[in-house]
Amino acid sequence: MSTDGNKKQFWKRNTAKVPGSIQHVYGAQHPPFDPLLHANLIKAGNKPQMTPGGKPKKATTFQEFESITSDAWDVGDDDDELLAMAAQNLNIEVVMETANQVIENHSKQQEKQRQDDADTSGLEHREEEEVHEEEVEEQEEEGEESTPEVLFAFEPSPLSDGRLVKSLSEAPIGSPKDASLHRQQSLPHRPTIPMVARIADQNTSGTPAMTEREASRLDKFKQVLAGPNTDLEELRKLSWSGIPRHVRPITWKLLSGYLPANTERRESTLQRKRQEYFGFIEQYYDSRNDEHHQDTYRQIFERILFIWAIRHPASGYVQGINDLVTPFFVVYVFEYIKEEVENFDVSSLQEAALRNIEADSFWCMSKLLDGIQDNYTFAQPGIQRKVKALEELVSRIDETVHVHMQQYEVEYLQFAFRWMNNLLMRELPLRCTIRLWDTYQAEPEGFSHFHLYVCAAFLVRWRKEILDERDFQGLMILLQNLPTMHWGNEEVSVLLAEAYRLKFAFADAPNHYKR
Repeated sequence: MSTDGNKKQFWKRNTAKVPGSIQHVYGAQHPPFDPLLHANLIKAGNKPQMTPGGKPKKATTFQEFESITSDAWDVGDDDDELLAMAAQNLNIEVVMETANQVIENHSKQQEKQRQDDADTSGLEHREEEEVHEEEVEEQEEEGEESTPEVLFAFEPSPLSDGRLVKSLSEAPIGSPKDASLHRQQSLPHRPTIPMVARIADQNTSGTPAMTEREASRLDKFKQVLAGPNTDLEELRKLSWSGIPRHVRPITWKLLSGYLPANTERRESTLQRKRQEYFGFIEQYYDSRNDEHHQDTYRQIFERILFIWAIRHPASGYVQGINDLVTPFFVVYVFEYIKEEVENFDVSSLQEAALRNIEADSFWCMSKLLDGIQDNYTFAQPGIQRKVKALEELVSRIDETVHVHMQQYEVEYLQFAFRWMNNLLMRELPLRCTIRLWDTYQAEPEGFSHFHLYVCAAFLVRWRKEILDERDFQGLMILLQNLPTMHWGNEEVSVLLAEAYRLKFAFADAPNHYKR
């Protein structure tokens, strides 16, 4: 009887939520948690510390905070540690057999599709050759000689492997169709690149001189910022289309609400807010006096996230918030350096400059999170609502894509959770994220509301690639590895324009969601 009671109560054990603790993010890259599979992995040491009253003990020191957030700094921070441990306890032969079967099934379907395309292409080519042979025979009968251009068109061309190709339709490379087939037959792999390293673009260093248009835009920004009271509405209009690197730090601080519009009050506000932040550091974070302490990206981010978690106990630290510090930090570093961030040793900055960057990043990140905090409270209701709204919106703007994903049982939560949780930072290079945030800062409720329409436009942007995939595995591989590594300002601007069109059509007409 006691055994049955334990089984009934199994799901209740180890479910205490510690404010600030990291919860596994399922749907983005992880399958649902199976308690039966992981039952033998739950250890007493992993349980939250309990106070005499029976309530979970809150993280009050940096050491406790660090113990529950250390995974945020690993290179493979998207990997599920529990699943990795479980794999060691599973029958390896069963695992490998299942994995090979999935890959084999996927490959067979793609091979069949490739063969069908090849047959169609070969048939068309043979028809073209027959038509050409008939024309040549007619010309020979009339005694006409072929022109050099005609002979050249069918002249065998050598390939690198020594084979000859009679026409372009037989070439294994260079054809867009063959290139897409090659992509489908191999699992796409996006290398893990530090986000701080993906920064170079037209608005950063190491670029050619500004064009006349860019110089004109920069002058307009300087004129707006030079007045005694900055016109924030005019600044937002200018910023919507992108902010020049030279004025981006001050513009972000103004648009986020960190600095006042009045020029005379800015310096005193900066001093007060920076002193307040480092007062929190002295009060809660006790490792700065360590003689071996050295400021690095990781340690600076740890302090920022720790202080934010202490000040926001309703949510605490949630995996994904660490990504949101990066754009602010990179933009504010550019106030003090001219070289690329990826080649820059942050510890070489003067201490005063580094402290200013850290404090400014903290306050601007806090302003951002104030508008989307329900994304990171218990059960993350904000994200769930936005993913549902995304599904409804896509079903109206592109029903074909929506039905295609339903047909292969792809749930929006499985890929869009990460889009909402990390504000597309895992899908775009950092240079594109910074350009995207220029518009988010300028747009009313940009991070909390406009982001939904950006995600919808982003999904429909890959319409052709989505419809080309004919199984669940192919769709999930595509949606979690979208080829955006070479995107720049132009692609982001087109994405934002489409998002604005969707917002204009749907934002003030909620009944448009419904059929």
